[in-house]
Amino acid sequence: MTITRRQALGLTAGAAAFLTFAPRISFAATAETDAAIKAFTGGATPTEGTVSLDTPEIAENGNTVPVGVTVDSPMTPDSYVESVLILADGNPSPAVATFHFTAMSGAAEAKTRIRLAKTQNVVAVAKMNDGSTFMDTKEVKVTIGGCGG
Repeated sequence: MTITRRQALGLTAGAAAFLTFAPRISFAATAETDAAIKAFTGGATPTEGTVSLDTPEIAENGNTVPVGVTVDSPMTPDSYVESVLILADGNPSPAVATFHFTAMSGAAEAKTRIRLAKTQNVVAVAKMNDGSTFMDTKEVKVTIGGCGG
C-alpha cells in the first residue's frame, strides 16, 4: 500500500486539527483554591467555625448539587457578614459563587445549586465587616459527572 503525497498531507492536517480542537479538561489545583481564598480574605487565614456549609454527602448527579450556607451573626450595624465565597476545589475554576450581605439582610443565609466535576471539597469562606474570616469545608462524593466528566 502506497500513500500519495496528497493523502499524507490530508492525514497531517486532520491530526493537527484534532489536536488543536480536542477538548481539554483541567481541574483546579489546591494551589488555585488557596490563592482564591487568600485573595478573598486579603491574605488572612480563615478560622474554622461561625460559617456552616450544608451539602449532601453523596450527589447522585454532579450537574445539580444543592448547597446552602449559613453564618452565625447578629447582623447588626456593628457586626454583620459582608460576603460569603463558595469554592469547589476540583472544578475547572474553583470559585463558584459569591453572596453579598448587609446589616439590613437580617440573616446571612444563601442556597443555590452548583455543578461539580467529580468528588471534591466544597468550601465556604465568610468575611465579616470587622475583617475576620471563617471557613467550613465539606467533601461531596459525585457518582455521575457534572461539568467535565
